[in-house]
This record gives sequence, structure tokens and C-alpha cells, in this order.
Amino acid sequence: MSAVDVVTGAFSYTGRFVAPRLLARGRAVRTLTNHPDPTSPLAGRIEIVPLDFSRPAGLIEALRGADTLYNTYWVRSNHGAASFAGAVRNTGVLIDAAKEAGVRRVVHISIANPQASDLPYYRGKAQLEERVRESGLSFAIIRPTLLFGHGDVLVNNIAWFLRHLPVFGIPGDGQYRLQPVFVEDYADQIVSAGGSTANLTIDVAGPEVFTFEGMVRMLRDAIGRRTLLVHVPPALALAGTTVVSLALRDMVITGAELRGLMSEVLVSEDPSSCPTRLSDWAREHHAELGRHYASELDRHYRRLLREGAGSR
Repeated sequence: MSAVDVVTGAFSYTGRFVAPRLLARGRAVRTLTNHPDPTSPLAGRIEIVPLDFSRPAGLIEALRGADTLYNTYWVRSNHGAASFAGAVRNTGVLIDAAKEAGVRRVVHISIANPQASDLPYYRGKAQLEERVRESGLSFAIIRPTLLFGHGDVLVNNIAWFLRHLPVFGIPGDGQYRLQPVFVEDYADQIVSAGGSTANLTIDVAGPEVFTFEGMVRMLRDAIGRRTLLVHVPPALALAGTTVVSLALRDMVITGAELRGLMSEVLVSEDPSSCPTRLSDWAREHHAELGRHYASELDRHYRRLLREGAGSR
């Protein structure tokens, strides 16, 4: 009988790259999710169980017999019923359930430089790293920088705006740095960490470091556009994206995310562990890059929106 691994959100952006890698290794996969996707290639190949934090006993039962828990659960912002404080509480419930169920190892997804920022997103991630370390479980904590590839939110949507707008606003001086990492390299690192026995905290970052303006210029060149780049005050850039967010019915970027971007928390001090270069990938995938807008809200709430549950 195959060993069973549990992935929270196997139909989410990160989970949909992790689960197939586990299946390819001969593992059985169970997902804890409230957003099953019957159109996914994973449908029918993995077991689906609701992710219900209000029923710890149900979580314990869903985790019983599992070898490794790959925890990708988190929230992007305080939006509707979702909050960072709630995500911290929920993840604590999940970690306790994993311990009670006898799970061998937890691979927990964090973020690069969680202690280097006072932003609520990063503060919550830092709190949960401590919770994982203190759980008594064998663990690996994975700290990605900025993900790109196959419909990611930030890099893809910058390219989308470059395709559709005559002018693109660079917040501030644009010289703040970021270090993109390819989502498939990232998934390889996650699954590899699950097979280890050592307690690990690992930065996962790509081989290139860009300034924000430099990355935007590279993306513009890769997709063959002549969009004018202009520097604008951060407050004006945020006001503009707020208007665009309303038009797109999405969160383009939040004020906290912009502050994090400009404070260079998306750069690792460790040597790069992933081979794929964004500049190469963008040129190779120029036809698809930014072709379609990646909606964060649609990705997480599309089923509810289709059913009308999101209306008031």
C-alpha cells in the first residue's frame, strides 16, 4: 500500500504543483480543501476531504495514517471573513491535529524574511514558524521569495498590464530588489524537503536578482511591447491600482504588499537553490506570459461566485 501524504489546497496555486510530484513518486495523496476543482487534472487521482478548522476531530481523522503533511494554507490579506489572525489560529489547529494524528513530518510553507518585517502577513508567518518548531514534529519550513510561472499573480499580471496599457507606473524609484523563483523549482524543493528527516528551514529563491524597474523592463522586452514606464509616488500608484482592482473585481496589490515589495523582503541572503532564470523563462514563454489576467479572488472563490454565494 502506498504511503499517504496530505496536501492542504492541492487545487491551489502551490498545491497543484506539489501533488503531482508526490503522485509521480508513488505516494497516495489526500487533500484538505474547501475549493475542489472537478476540472483539474488531479480530480479523480487524489482523495478530497473538507478543510474544516471548526472540527478538530475531523482534521485528526483526515490526517490519521498520513506520513507527511504539506501545509500550503494561508491568506493573502484581511479580506471578508479571512484574516491573518484567523489564519494563525487555524494553522495552529491544523498543526495540533497533525501531532494528535501521528503524522511523521510537516512541511510548512512560510515566506522569505518573515522576521525582517512588521507587516501583518510576515508577522503571522513568523509566529507560525515558531509554532511548527515547538510542535515536536519533524519539520521543514520552506521560505519562498517571489513566485513566477504558469499564471502567477504578480509577474503574470505585470505582463498583462504591459500588454493592455500604454503607460505603466513604477512606484517610487523602482530600485528596490526582488528575487523571483520558478514555481516548479519551488515545488521540487518542497517535495524534496518532505523526504528528509532533518529539521530544516530553507530559503527557496531563483538565480536572478532584479530591481523592480529592471524586472518590468525585462518583461516588457520579452513580450515585445513599447509601454511607457513612468515613476509615480507610491501613494498615487496604490490609488491607481485600487481603481483598477474595482474594475477587475480583484485585489491587484494591497498597501501592505506594496510596502513589503519596496522594503526588499523578497530577496534571500542565502545562495540560490533553484536553476530557472525568469529572464530566460519569460523569453521562452512570451506568447503566454500575461496573455490572461490571473485573478486572486476568482482563483479562491470562483465556485462561490458561480453559485451566487458571494452576493449580498
